[in-house]
Amino acid sequence: MLFLFIRERLAWIGFFVFLLVVLNLLFSLDVGLVGISIWYVNMIMVVTFFIFLLWRYTKEIGQLKDFLGNVDSRLDDAHARSLALSPFQEAYYRKIEDVFYDKDAELNHAKVQLQEYSDELLAWVHEVKAPLTTINLMLDRIEDSTLRRKLETEWLRLHLLVDQQLHQTRLATIEKDNFLSEIELRAVVYKEIRAMQAWCLEKDIGFDVGELTEVVLTDSKWIAFIVRQILSNAIKYSPINTEIFIFTEVESSGATLLHIKDNGIGIRPDDMPRIFQKSYTGTAGRESAQSTGMGLYLAHNIAQKIGVRISVQSVVGEGSIFTLRFPLQNEYAKLTGR
Repeated sequence: MLFLFIRERLAWIGFFVFLLVVLNLLFSLDVGLVGISIWYVNMIMVVTFFIFLLWRYTKEIGQLKDFLGNVDSRLDDAHARSLALSPFQEAYYRKIEDVFYDKDAELNHAKVQLQEYSDELLAWVHEVKAPLTTINLMLDRIEDSTLRRKLETEWLRLHLLVDQQLHQTRLATIEKDNFLSEIELRAVVYKEIRAMQAWCLEKDIGFDVGELTEVVLTDSKWIAFIVRQILSNAIKYSPINTEIFIFTEVESSGATLLHIKDNGIGIRPDDMPRIFQKSYTGTAGRESAQSTGMGLYLAHNIAQKIGVRISVQSVVGEGSIFTLRFPLQNEYAKLTGR
């Protein structure tokens, strides 16, 4: 701060040095000033100027701290007197104050618009879910099994897209909609597998599921969404007539790991660092019109907010293993205490 003050006052210091040089030249050239001690005069002027600079530094730093501490309050007459601002400083203060209030007004307006858009989007998603449910019930009346299976698959894809949009809209307020409870992984995994049944039948994909008897403390709704996104990716990029393996493991620390392994096309090494980025579809995604680049992005962000860690191992042509690590009780306490 002192260096900035000195740099700001270089014009003052330069002018003072110029005056000293002129004064010393006068003492040297004017014979009438021969009896006066030039060094004494120089010392008096330098000390006086140094005291003046120190006084200005102390005063202006105090005003700056007071300004920064009261930047949210209007500059009324009482406030202006307490700051002891000069006319120029007061003009600067009022200009900065106007800019702050204009930007605050714009920001609040943008927040209101964003909230309105979010509310409208949520309402739209809920409106769309109603006819989707009706269509799903009507599919059971179709007698042609081949046609019914194709329609069920397309319905599932549409349902997953609407579900993604719903959770994306709710992502910003996940802390308000987060309820931790003890759940059995088997129930979550089997429910999501049943939901993907039509798609799996279309591609003749089976599941090899472990016992999954572990009970974890997490949010059942959000963890179901994460599993749903990983399963949908595993099905999407797995070849026909293959299996997806789901099993658990317990770390030495006691943390539970849920593994979801497919035999799909795998993830290229240059795509791996970016698979959780928003809208990144990767090399494989560019070859599929179904990819939006949002599933893993949402899953990763939601996992971070509920304390679950997602890791990936993949070999091109051999498949991928997605692992969910559920935190321990003390880790959850740190998460909720932030």
